[in-house]
Parts: sequence; structure tokens; C-alpha cells
Amino acid sequence: MTTLLSIGDFARHTHLSVRTLRRYHEAGLLEPAEVDPSSGYRYYDVEQIPVAQIIHRLRELDVPLPDVHRVLRTPDPQVRSALVSAHLGRLQDQLERTRSAVASLQRLLEPQEGEVPAELRSVPARRVAAVEATVDADDVPAWYAGAMAELDAVVDQPAGPPGGLYDDALFTGGRGRALVHLPVDGPVRVRGRVRERVLPAVELAVLTHVGDHDTVDVSYGRLGTWVSRHLLAVTGRVHETYLVGPRDTADPDAWRTEIGWPVFRLDADGQPAARAG
Repeated sequence: MTTLLSIGDFARHTHLSVRTLRRYHEAGLLEPAEVDPSSGYRYYDVEQIPVAQIIHRLRELDVPLPDVHRVLRTPDPQVRSALVSAHLGRLQDQLERTRSAVASLQRLLEPQEGEVPAELRSVPARRVAAVEATVDADDVPAWYAGAMAELDAVVDQPAGPPGGLYDDALFTGGRGRALVHLPVDGPVRVRGRVRERVLPAVELAVLTHVGDHDTVDVSYGRLGTWVSRHLLAVTGRVHETYLVGPRDTADPDAWRTEIGWPVFRLDADGQPAARAG
């Protein structure tokens, strides 16, 4: 036997407003079981209560209307699950981006006590095993993971922590050259994409970023401020050295990344300073 409820009773049973139920009807998401032809009053079957609640949950999650229609109409539970899972994955990605933005904003709003602990460092020439390619900025994390896996397979005992060199174009245009490397003491076995490289000696302005890379942009900004205040100009690829990272510990608070910018000194007029000797 069919049990019909008025729209008001159905609203109370589902904790949905009459206005929301009317909107679901107009969108074709939840048709009333009956509509009185003379009065236009809507009546719902009690069996529609779970359907109404499912629609409400999906819309709370901002599932697009076409996907809600597909979830409701498909008889295949695996298809329904896949549709919902795909949207939950998109929500998770959005949540991670939001968390990253919040963390960066919080760091920017933190009062700075004293000067940024940056330093100038002369780095000698180094022999490394390296993988290099032109990549899109969004693809760098996945590319880095693959490149490091190849390096690990070739270098049994690295002479130091892994590092990377990144073109300005990666930051300014979203695509550029990237090189990741492991320092070595002897010759490098060439395998796959792994090649031996000698990185030239360089003068770097260095700052250590603490924590995960969600807020690394803040550390880049602070290093840039330090460089400008010390009358230095940046030239060449950005250097990063991964002193402690996901390869070492699962605790992001323990991660340490050195950011290094190749620099040369300017005089008070902003011109390259003459070297002594």
C-alpha cells in the first residue's frame, strides 16, 4: 500500500525545507509521487525519503546536477560508487589546495622576529648522477619521484643528500628545465635517463625551509627579500637541497629543504660590484 505525505510532512520527515523540495522537483531530481491537478499540491511516497536524503547529501558535497541525475538513475551500484568516488577525489584535491593556501597565509601573517636566517655560501664544483628534462610545473612532483627512483637504482652510496636545479621559466612560465641529482664520489653508471654531470662551483644565497612544500613559496619570498636588502642579484638556476624529506621521515614538520639562489654583489647604484684583485 502506498503511503503519501504532503510536502510539509515530507519536509519534516527529511529535514529538508519545502523550498528545497520544490527546487529538487524543478531540477528533475525528485519528482513528487502525485501532484493534485486542481490545487498543484505535491505529495510524496514514504519510500522517497531515503532518495531525498541521498540527493541532499550529494548536493551538500557540491556534486554537479548531471552527476546527481546519473547516480540516481543508474541501476549499477559500481557505477554509482565510481561517480561519487570521483567527486570525493576532486573534493580532497580542493581541500589540500585550501589547506596549503591557509598554511601559506598563516606564515605570511606571522610576525617576523629579526632578520631571516639566510647566508652566503661558496659551493665547490660537484660530480653528480642526474636526470634532466623539460617539464610542466604541475608535473614536477610526479617527475621528481620517477627521476629519484632511477637515481636510487644507480647510486648505491650517494655522497650527500639529493638536490635539484630549476629554471626560472618553471616559476615564471609554468614550464622549464629541471634537474635532480645525487652527489657521488666516483664515476656514474649510465642507465636509462641517468647521466653523469659536473655542477660548476657557485656562490649561493641560502635559506633553509622548514616543513612541507605547501609553504615553500613563503620561504622563497623571504630569501628574495634578504637578497635584495644585501644588494645581491640573482643569476642562474634555483638550487634546492633536500636535507630531510619524505624519503627520510613521514613527519612533515621534520622536513628541511635548503633553497639556494646563485648571486653576485651589486654596488650602491645597483650595478655589478667590481671584484677585488
